[in-house]
Amino acid sequence: MAAPLDGIRVLEVGQLLAGPFAGCLLGYFGAEVIKIEPPGGDPLRNWRVVRDGTSLWWHSLARNKQSVTIDLQQERGRALAKQLAAQCDVLIENFKPGTMEKWGLGPDDLKPLRPDLIYARVSGYGQSGPYASKPGFASVCEAIGGLRHVNGFEDRPPVRPNLSLGDSLAGLHAVIGILLALLARRGGTPGQTVDVAIYESVFNLLEGVVPEYDGAGVVRGPSGSTLTGIVPSNTYLCADDRYVVIGANGDSLFQRLMRALGRPDMADDPRFANNAGRVQHEKEIDAVIAAWARANDSMTIRRILDDISVPGGPIYSVADMAADPHFNARGLFEQVDVDGRSLKIPAILPRLTGTPGATRWPGPKLGEHTDAVLQSVLGISVEECAALREAKVI
Repeated sequence: MAAPLDGIRVLEVGQLLAGPFAGCLLGYFGAEVIKIEPPGGDPLRNWRVVRDGTSLWWHSLARNKQSVTIDLQQERGRALAKQLAAQCDVLIENFKPGTMEKWGLGPDDLKPLRPDLIYARVSGYGQSGPYASKPGFASVCEAIGGLRHVNGFEDRPPVRPNLSLGDSLAGLHAVIGILLALLARRGGTPGQTVDVAIYESVFNLLEGVVPEYDGAGVVRGPSGSTLTGIVPSNTYLCADDRYVVIGANGDSLFQRLMRALGRPDMADDPRFANNAGRVQHEKEIDAVIAAWARANDSMTIRRILDDISVPGGPIYSVADMAADPHFNARGLFEQVDVDGRSLKIPAILPRLTGTPGATRWPGPKLGEHTDAVLQSVLGISVEECAALREAKVI
């Protein structure tokens, strides 16, 4: 079955997370992804939980990629990278701005060789502006991009989720930009640069924060487990010391919830008839729901919520997800073979019924495809590959 990106060749020159996540998404949906790694490999190969010398994360993030080792510190290595770029539709890089230009691999260097090349760049602060040269990791960019300011509790320091969320968001934005540029190229537009900044990818998710500030002077801050201006939407502790999230912020949803927990008076109270009124009485409403939750176990509450069609559910760990029948029925886990051992990795979404994506192989060994790619894409002979390896270029 054909994949939507069959025939698209991508050169990935990034490392760690943001750029490689974009390459992973494109590869899952059929693109041929050639990943250039330095002789020591992408540092992510050794990050977090390691088994048999390789990060378990690597087998997920680098799936479907061909690993080619090239020393870009050497002139001959940069020449090889330039030749590869000329044979590709897309280039993805996530180095500090100016690095690719220093190597002679910037957009202007490659345009004469491949005028229709789509050049996707991911950096902390973008390719222009006074902060462009600043180093930008997801942690810092999530902060300046506004996410950390609205995350956590008012009386505590801002918190972060235990994920590199900014990097993943930047990777998603890079894929959107690449796909838009591919569509534009089909319509006759030449190759172009896709400029993605991590802090802007976070900024892009701020919903009504900007117009609320400009139009009403409101600076939205952290609200704990609630959602400012939407009531009720909160996390509640149950009798079995498990948490349940309840979102009954629609008028009819609120009425059904109040009747289910034995408060028809609140369901019919005109003060709570719409969200604006409920916001004014948030503490009163939340106290009633919290008391009801604390008197019942989480499974009872979830069953009641399901029966009355009010959104609610548990806070899952990865162990919960792996055991959940719905996650498994929806195919959210894939099994890959890594050196004879099975490993479960997450499927990549969205789900397409006609041209689905797939994991064809897990993250490769370092340099596993170097000779095959150089020979098939660039026509380099076996002897030339051997000479390049002897010179430590590959």
